[in-house]
Amino acid sequence: MEILNEIKFTMPSLSVNESAARAVVSSFLIQADPTVEELSDIRTAVSEAVTNAVVHGYRHKKGNIELTVRLLPDRVIYIRIKDKGCGIADVEQAMEPLFTTAPEEERSGLGFSVMQSFMDKLKVKSAPDKGTTVTMRKRLSAHGD
Repeated sequence: MEILNEIKFTMPSLSVNESAARAVVSSFLIQADPTVEELSDIRTAVSEAVTNAVVHGYRHKKGNIELTVRLLPDRVIYIRIKDKGCGIADVEQAMEPLFTTAPEEERSGLGFSVMQSFMDKLKVKSAPDKGTTVTMRKRLSAHGD
């Protein structure tokens, strides 16, 4: 995979850092000149992934969340959000709309559905006690499309 540019950002698993992750991604992507809608979609998907890591991955414990953003050929954006939290026993079940492991926190269980709807590709790799890695891709429209 040819990487045209890349940024890596590590942050503590604090809910306030969800906005920092959005800001980092937005600032990095300006070089690709995305549309306002594309940028909004990507920011929303990143918010959901980081929130999942904070709320579900670490469950009130502290840990780090690693964010990697890459600009690939053909205007493809690659984003990876990785935690070393509790992991997901059944990824397929977790990706079902309305499924949540935190109903006491009034979570809607739509995080993965939102990520899927805003990105072209979504991959979730996880194992209990090993953490979770969410990888997303989106191809930006050509200028003028």
